[in-house]
Amino acid sequence: MANLNKILKDAHSFFAAKQYDKAMFLYSQISSINPTNDEYKLYALLCDIASENDEKGQSLFDYFTIAKETNIKDPVTNVLEIINTQDGDHNKMMELLHDIATQSIQSLEAVDYEDFKQLVKQKGSFKTAYEDIMFSTKVAIKGKQEFLEFVEQLIDNNFIDVAFLYLDELSKFFKYDPTIIKLYEKLGKLSSDNKTQ
Repeated sequence: MANLNKILKDAHSFFAAKQYDKAMFLYSQISSINPTNDEYKLYALLCDIASENDEKGQSLFDYFTIAKETNIKDPVTNVLEIINTQDGDHNKMMELLHDIATQSIQSLEAVDYEDFKQLVKQKGSFKTAYEDIMFSTKVAIKGKQEFLEFVEQLIDNNFIDVAFLYLDELSKFFKYDPTIIKLYEKLGKLSSDNKTQ
């Protein structure tokens, strides 16, 4: 089992690095070891899609990761439905992200990211607006771009610990994304720069 997990992790790394042939080879290898697991077959299919349309393949991979992490019922079937619909994939992914964010807003003391951006405009700076809400309210993020923009602002305004918390909490949805890795690198550099001062 440990060997299977290592192969899967290596395959995910190749997929994230856009080396789809290598990823597909490993996913196919895992499928042959465990032919009843539809998830492994789906990964191979995502490689095939990504080799023809990189953005679509990566988006579907991210969607599938989100669906698994949030315990969406039968994520493999959901992704296969998206693949089988014309141009529905992006809308369906955005629906899922919206549903996750809505649940967060309802279950937590949270403010929608768009509302937070309005607060930033009113206060005149990200730092001032965030300091006003940081101890009482969480910012609910509905999509990948909002997430990246928000974390970038946290880093730029020296909210290092908070940025790490957001990255650690939400990067599981996009853990193989090169942009997420760059944000971690930027945070690491900023964190070590602050320690040397």
